Amino acid sequence: MKKLTIILFSLYCFVSTAQQDSQFTQYMYNTININPAYAGTRETFSAFVLHRNQWVGLDGAPVTNTASINTNVGESRLGFGLSFINDNIGPTQENGISADIAYIIPLNGDYKLSFGVKGTANLYSLDVNKLNIYQANDPEFQSLNGKLSPNIGTGVYYYSDKFYTGLSVPNFVKTKYYNDNEISINKKSIHYYFIAGYVFDLNESVKFKPSFISKITDGAPFQLDVNANFMFNEKFVLGGSYRLGSAVSALAGFQISNSWFLGYGYDLETTKLSKYNSGSHEIFLRYELFKNNRISTPRFF
Repeated sequence: MKKLTIILFSLYCFVSTAQQDSQFTQYMYNTININPAYAGTRETFSAFVLHRNQWVGLDGAPVTNTASINTNVGESRLGFGLSFINDNIGPTQENGISADIAYIIPLNGDYKLSFGVKGTANLYSLDVNKLNIYQANDPEFQSLNGKLSPNIGTGVYYYSDKFYTGLSVPNFVKTKYYNDNEISINKKSIHYYFIAGYVFDLNESVKFKPSFISKITDGAPFQLDVNANFMFNEKFVLGGSYRLGSAVSALAGFQISNSWFLGYGYDLETTKLSKYNSGSHEIFLRYELFKNNRISTPRFF
């Protein structure tokens, strides 16, 4: 039954008409992947790496690795970012590298408004040798090696030390991938993201941050993640998340030092797919370089 499930799942992943972007439970620490306007808004050099192992126990389930850097430029209003994503799903692999540039405008009070542009190059491959195909010569099941496709996206990000909201479209160009027989085996649709969050100071040592992310994609169900995180003594983070009709998550983080932050997330499926896996794991590490090794403007996002 498990082999049958993964065969059907793998076929769905690359024949479906609406391939999803990479999914992250801890998107709030990895915002630059979905919104280029985030680049430079932490006002320091920030490096980030994340590994996500989804649906553990299900052969061919998604495995995602991502790394990114972003920074502001001196006293200017510019921010720059660079990110890499590697997605492996069943017989398919997609690598993407993106460059981001943002322009940040100070507004009244502590609020700022950032506009960003993202340029991306995607490399997509399909290895049919990882599938059990009844008719080996079927033209719809031919390998696809390193198909390159460019894309462009944009975003806007409005924020202060306590609040943030953003709207973004990381990829404006709908992409179809064709094999040697000119048969479309994958289509990547446009994704629209909307995020928001607010930090409440419950007392001198405890902060509470509710937040959410919503995603709209042609041909796919509406996705909504609602999150609640608590930070204790600016060191420990504990929280939870609910993905509408899909999963519940536990989140944890630890500020190892002023520069290093370690985070972990666990997703438990609430769909019928939960019968075939033991959940999803996500771990990340962030490094930030501050002047004199001091955090000038602590932020919980």
